Amino acid sequence: MLLGRAAATLAVAGGGLRLRAQPSSLVVVLVLVLVTAVVALVALSRNPRVVAHPLPILAADAVIVLAVLGIGEGDVAFFCCAAGASALAGVLVGFRALLPAAFYAGLGYLVAAHLLGSVPAAAGLAGFVLAFPIINVLTAVGAAVATAALAAYVELSVRLVASAQRTAAAAERARLARELHDSVTKTLRGVSFAALALPTSLRRQPALAEQLAATVSAGAAAAVRQAQEVLEGLRLDNPDHEFGATVDSICRRWSEREGIPVRMSTAAAELPLDLRYELAQILHESLENIARHAGASLVTVELAHTGASVRLRVTDNGAGFRVPAELSGCYGLIGMAERAAAIRGTLRVVSAPGAGTTVETVVAVKAAASAGSLS
Repeated sequence: MLLGRAAATLAVAGGGLRLRAQPSSLVVVLVLVLVTAVVALVALSRNPRVVAHPLPILAADAVIVLAVLGIGEGDVAFFCCAAGASALAGVLVGFRALLPAAFYAGLGYLVAAHLLGSVPAAAGLAGFVLAFPIINVLTAVGAAVATAALAAYVELSVRLVASAQRTAAAAERARLARELHDSVTKTLRGVSFAALALPTSLRRQPALAEQLAATVSAGAAAAVRQAQEVLEGLRLDNPDHEFGATVDSICRRWSEREGIPVRMSTAAAELPLDLRYELAQILHESLENIARHAGASLVTVELAHTGASVRLRVTDNGAGFRVPAELSGCYGLIGMAERAAAIRGTLRVVSAPGAGTTVETVVAVKAAASAGSLS
């Protein structure tokens, strides 16, 4: 608003330099408007909170308008400066700007009447000159309406962002609860049953009590390990980075730890948080299965994004195995298939003894996004 007023006033005042025999007053007006605009912009850039105190700003702006009026002797530059002051008031105080706008309009009518009385040649422009002051009211109302609309838009945007953050947080909590239920909770329940049977077994069957104690110890260790795996899984993906960088990071860390080279091919993809999380988990579990069972010397990881779907393919040149029907008995593969199903995707395993293994996950991006919103 300040820049617009300065530009209009400078253009009008600058155009009048050639029309006056003594343009010194207009030069002073040009310098005054330019200096005040620069000072105001510097003050706003250093302390934006200054707009929280509109009354001192409007008072100082009124002094500038009156100074332009006095120096320019009612030149057109005054009308431009007053219209800009009315608009600035509309931005700062909303529809309460009608009060200063009415003041500027009344002052404009007095100036217009003075000009028409002192310059007989301007009688033909009486309609234009007398209509010009009403612009103060129009600019004040327009600025107030535009500012209110912008404030409403910003507030709506903030609410939408906050809602999206709450939805994402709720989805993450639901995922974490599911992970804990599927692993740590079940293990701890078994430990609890074994611990309940210990007192009776100590009195009647010491050997069984010893086995139960070992079961409790092993179960507690397993629960700790599973909790650590859940926490590590939550750290696999960094939503601030592109998902291809997450795939690259997971593969590099695994390759350095296991000493098995990984050949990667990743495409840039903007994916929903739930889809990123599950794909990262599937990739992690696939690599862990290769380390435990495959005996591979090379792994290839491919992330492809076609726009409508995303495909994650993990291939090794290891021992391979005969894939059972419906993956029965392969709990690691069942877990990965359940993860794929959670984001409306499919998991396909291709393997044969001596021929390596390929685990391919395909997810439709839109379907995954709708599944995340439902959760």
